[in-house]
This record gives sequence, C-alpha cells and structure tokens, in this order.
Amino acid sequence: MIRLHFTAADLRQITLAPAADALSETVLSLRLIVRLGRGWEGSGRGDARFHRPRPAARRWQRSLRPGAAAGAGVLAELVTEDGFVPDFLLQPSAHDFDGALESAASTPSERLALDLGIPRAEGWNGGLARPGRWAHELVQGSPAASRALVDDTRRHFRTSVEPLWPRIRGDALTDRALRAEMLLRGGVDALLTTLGTTWCWEAPTLHLPSASTYDIPLCGRGLLLVPSWFATGPMVMYRPEEPTVLVYPMYDGSGAGRTDGPGDRPEALAALLGRTRAQVLALLRSPATTTALAERASVSLAAASQHAGVLRGAGLIDTVRTGTAVLHSLTPLGHSLLAGVRP
Repeated sequence: MIRLHFTAADLRQITLAPAADALSETVLSLRLIVRLGRGWEGSGRGDARFHRPRPAARRWQRSLRPGAAAGAGVLAELVTEDGFVPDFLLQPSAHDFDGALESAASTPSERLALDLGIPRAEGWNGGLARPGRWAHELVQGSPAASRALVDDTRRHFRTSVEPLWPRIRGDALTDRALRAEMLLRGGVDALLTTLGTTWCWEAPTLHLPSASTYDIPLCGRGLLLVPSWFATGPMVMYRPEEPTVLVYPMYDGSGAGRTDGPGDRPEALAALLGRTRAQVLALLRSPATTTALAERASVSLAAASQHAGVLRGAGLIDTVRTGTAVLHSLTPLGHSLLAGVRP
C-alpha cells in the first residue's frame, strides 16, 4: 500500500495536468507491451493483483507488429516487466514530446545513478535489477548512450504510440473534464474519492494499492495529477521542492453511457430525435470525443460528427475544441430532456 499524506496546504494545491504526457505514455506503452507479451493480464504477483489493462490497450497491443518491444532498443532496458519505471523518464512539466525527451536525456549523472540504482542506494525507491553496460555508460555521462536513448525512444513513439495519439489526447481531455466536474460538484473529497475504484481516500491520507509499502508526506507542496492511457495503476514521482506527481489510469469510457437505466426514455426520445440520435444524446451523459462517441454508438466517425452537430444546433450538447480534438458534453437542456423534466 502506498499512502500519500496531505496537509491543508497540499489540499489547496492539487492540480490537473492540462493534457496527456507523451514521453511517459511512450514509456508506459512499452511496459504494457512487455507485460502483455509475457501473458500478464492483471492477475498474479505484484501490482497485477490490483490492476487490469483497458480492453482498448489490449487490442492496440495485438495490432502491433511482432517485435515491438525489441524495436524499442535501449529503452527496453529501462522498462521492466516488474513495473519499475525510472523517474527521469517522467517529465510532467515539459510542454511537448521533444522537450520532455531532451529534459530526460540531460538528467544529471547523479540523479540517473539514483533513479537506476547504480550503485544501489539505501532507502531509494527502485532501480534496475540487472543494469547492463549501456545503463552504466548512461550514468557515466556517455554522449553515445544518451543519443541512443533519444533515438530509440523517439522511434518507439513514432511507430507504436503516435498513430494512437489523437485518441489518447481525446481521452485525456474527457478525463480532465470529468475530474474538473467532480471537483466542482463535490470538492476535493469527491475528486480524490473517485480517482480509482480500488483507491481509498480517508482524509488526510490517500491509500493506493501496491505490492510495496511507502508513506509519502506531500510536505505542503501539493499534488499534480497526470492521466495515463497506458498505466494500469498508480505511479508516484517525488520531486524535491515541487509538487509530488501522481500518474493515474485515465477514465475508461468503455461501456459508459448505457441507455437501459431506469431514468431513460428511449422510445419517447426516439420519436422526437430519431433512434440513433437519441442514443447519441444518452451516451453523452459521460463526455466524449467524436471518436469515442462513434465507438460507443457503433457508427462511423462522420455519422457521429453529424449527429453531434445536430444536437449542438438544438442546444442539447456543447462542444469544446482543444488542438485537433473536440469534447462533447450535455448542456443543462440536454440533461433535462434525458431526465424527462422541464428545464
């Protein structure tokens, strides 16, 4: 169990990352490839007792060419099946993938040594079980070792993660909207209570399931919440004099927005809007990107966009654009129509 201990100052300084972090997603995608390639499915030892990969991630892994992990080169030496990921590969303050990769590659040798456990440091969390020659050269400041890390990480991102990146960005946008809504409706308690189904918020401590046991005081510097598409459980990154980072599995919209609940009025809405458009409206009880909406409704991307446009024109949904992604959500009128009451 990992326990994060909050003070009043920490609770005032909880922030949401503005978007998914491309470098950490690249690293975590490789860890998932390694695990699933060896039959890991969320059962057995370690954190697998607590977490399962999202179905879409399993489909993504099966769609990759054989040898995707081997193609990651030296990056695969830093991402092991037991779940260890060195902190320097998480760069939550970087603005883009290239900036994050540059920051990781320029990590001071002293910090690399601590992160990788070369040599073992008493009381330090983690480390490579069997660091190889390249890892030692990286710690020693070898320019060639650093270039290999940059080149191999960039190649893995381009070949394995970048084709999925629009969806990851869109799902992260959905997750951020949901977390913000939870914070607005129920405050910090509601936000922390709903971060994970197996997590437990007992003020002033957040309990995170883990095979290891750590007590981490936040020391009044706050907490940065970073959503991840590939993470299957929590990851905590301690940063001296900065907010602690908590990477958490972002909201999985699979199965969200079902239309068979007691408060639904499918026949009445179908007569008013058309059956598919009524279904689309009901599915947006959970905000969704156009891609996610198309998957939920089992329609084409073009059809989902068209239905969303009609519903938006009727004042039933709002659409917010961030970069190339858009997020659709119900307006108060849309909520009222689904609930069968007058606004």
